[in-house]
Amino acid sequence: MLNTYFRVIVGVMVLLSVVLSVYVSPNWMWFTVFIGLNLIQSAFTKWCLLETILQKLGVKKGPVSCSN
Repeated sequence: MLNTYFRVIVGVMVLLSVVLSVYVSPNWMWFTVFIGLNLIQSAFTKWCLLETILQKLGVKKGPVSCSN
């Protein structure tokens, strides 16, 4: 379940930053860069702030699989 919430939230943030960069200011692309760097960092450190926040909100860890 955590994996699903994580993917939805990150996907919405990326799409939102792209829309904002088109309609508001190109500087919003830096938010997309930040998201990408955070994903790369979490792959190496196995720690992600969003995951920690979701767990504190009560979202349960589920099986780690792309097919869920």
